[in-house]
Amino acid sequence: MIILEDVHKRYHTPQGLGKWVLKGISIKIPKNCNLALIGANGAGKSTLLRLIGGMDEPSKGRVERRCRLSWPLGLSWGQQGGMTGRQNAKFLCRLYGRDEDMNDRLAFIHDFCQLGEAFNEPVKTYSKGMRARLNFAISLAFDFDVYLVDELTAVGDLSFKRRARQAFKKLAGRAGLIMASHNEKTLLKFCSAGIWLHDGRAHWFDDVREALDCYRESQTT
Repeated sequence: MIILEDVHKRYHTPQGLGKWVLKGISIKIPKNCNLALIGANGAGKSTLLRLIGGMDEPSKGRVERRCRLSWPLGLSWGQQGGMTGRQNAKFLCRLYGRDEDMNDRLAFIHDFCQLGEAFNEPVKTYSKGMRARLNFAISLAFDFDVYLVDELTAVGDLSFKRRARQAFKKLAGRAGLIMASHNEKTLLKFCSAGIWLHDGRAHWFDDVREALDCYRESQTT
């Protein structure tokens, strides 16, 4: 379970403190829930995802994590630019795995990310899409209770998107997903519940379709 209690978030700007991105969010997310984060650009979807995953801290309130969370798939968080893709993967294998299965995990990551010889080149030479593919492949090499996903299915060529969709199907059957995306078809395919973010507030819906309906209605007014 993930518990958010009275969570607020705003950022510093050159003009001082900015407006509140998130205001007073209190929700409990079961670890076996496939949850969509829905809202307009700037509504706070990625911000909420980072707070849930621990990559950012609330300005006020608290986040409690009672499960094993992935880092956000689709972002290049945690990658060291001066290290090769293989070295980044090896570091995380040591951190999250065991030495005895290191080679098997590295072989899986290399095969899935489809970077070829670039796997042995510095990550700072990668495109954004290549970084995201490496990130996703590394995430799949470990068993998390909940996977965080930020617009991942928009990354990569058709072949990689197909592999990503197949991997999502497997994940949805054995772990929870918290997914931020503008692609309604993707959200309907992989998510059952939804959080609609609007004006800094989080509105929970047990049916993702109802969350999408509220979002669409807000866009016409």
